[in-house]
Amino acid sequence: MREPDLDSLRLFVGVAAGGSLSRAAREAGVSQQAASARMAALERELGVSLLTRTSHGTRTTETGALVVEWATELLAAVDRFASATAALRAPASGSVRVAASMTIAEHLAPAWLTALRAAEPEVRIELTAANSVAVVEAVRAGSADLGFIETPDLPSGLAHRSIATDELVVVVGRGHPWARRRSGVTAAELAAAPLVARESGSGTRLALERALAGAGLAPADPALELSTTSAIRSTVAAGAEPAVLSILAVRDQLEQGSLVQVRVRDLRVIRPLTAIWGAGTGAGAEPASPAAAHLLRLAAR
Repeated sequence: MREPDLDSLRLFVGVAAGGSLSRAAREAGVSQQAASARMAALERELGVSLLTRTSHGTRTTETGALVVEWATELLAAVDRFASATAALRAPASGSVRVAASMTIAEHLAPAWLTALRAAEPEVRIELTAANSVAVVEAVRAGSADLGFIETPDLPSGLAHRSIATDELVVVVGRGHPWARRRSGVTAAELAAAPLVARESGSGTRLALERALAGAGLAPADPALELSTTSAIRSTVAAGAEPAVLSILAVRDQLEQGSLVQVRVRDLRVIRPLTAIWGAGTGAGAEPASPAAAHLLRLAAR
């Protein structure tokens, strides 16, 4: 028999304590379907029935009541072990200053920073959101220990590591003529269309310009220049011209139907997402700051 999964045991103890599978699932941050599957898997692993459904909720079987007691003791021991080993760690640097371009700051960095905070609660974290040019300047000036950029250009004189890739997509409001173009548009049509765009210096704008240049095209002047992705989304949804944004930034709006993705038949824009730090602050492999190095590992995994 395999050793039981600790997360499943915690979920089981939560179900027993509250008498509700759905409530325990919410508290654990998983769907009820996933929680039910975990409980079924736990019963199979242990070879016993643990829970039974009643008109008043979910309760443990007689065997399940015994397992709850043992699981509670085990989990308490695990928590004591985690606390004790955490206390052995040398104190980390007092703070880490992070600069990230807009898409990363809004859609990726929150999960990384939350994980860092959970692992090193004593570290103070500062995050500044800016365009990629401003992020590079902040790292060069030493006002940021670690930066994250979306531009295809890698800055000279700084250490860097690619952490992911991101796709840019064309989006329009539901009433825009392109929303009904099942065949999509061509790269030439996209280049000729005035867009709602980010300001000069934005990694998103530069990535699009480079992709069009690679196809022998030059973009039209923007219809509007806005400094935030949220402002662009709202403006396009209200009926303005098209925009080209990260799929990360528009996924919710596409699902809700306030924006429509338009396929570009002969062009796909994939850009790198890159971490940067001062080359003189570490051996090159990682930043010298322990907290910044930890954040880099979280972002790159």
